[in-house]
Amino acid sequence: MNLADIDPQVVADVAIAAAAVAVITLVLAVVALAKLRRMKRHYLVLQDTGDGESFIEAVARKTSQVEQLRADVEGLNKDVERIRVDLTDAIRHVAVVRYDAFNDMGGRMSFSAALLDDAGDGVVISSINGRSETRTYAKGVKSGRSDAHLSPEEEQVIGYAHGLGRG
Repeated sequence: MNLADIDPQVVADVAIAAAAVAVITLVLAVVALAKLRRMKRHYLVLQDTGDGESFIEAVARKTSQVEQLRADVEGLNKDVERIRVDLTDAIRHVAVVRYDAFNDMGGRMSFSAALLDDAGDGVVISSINGRSETRTYAKGVKSGRSDAHLSPEEEQVIGYAHGLGRG
């Protein structure tokens, strides 16, 4: 086949098609280059935060700090639970009742005081004030009750200490 035998119209059509393919390829190359530049900018943002630390390193550091904070909070929760258990044994319920032990005395100088923990364990201290002497008694309390005989005022003060308002 000879170049002279080729139809000039076919050559023109092939040339136009090749030019069209070239233009399309050029457009696609420009679009790909623009996307590449945009990706490079995003990558640079991830790589450098301005203080010499990359975004990825900063996220890794913050993640490590969050994990440490979680461990600290877990430790604090354990400490709080231990303190709650300890507080159940602490004397937290206190009440005082003043009264006249003898009818001929005035001023309600006698008193009973209850000092109890959450379980109702503790002590009741009573001081009976008379004209010539004062007597003081301490009675152990277990679960809101005592092995010793309790006066009505001592029963009352135990109820007040527990918030029951007995008496």
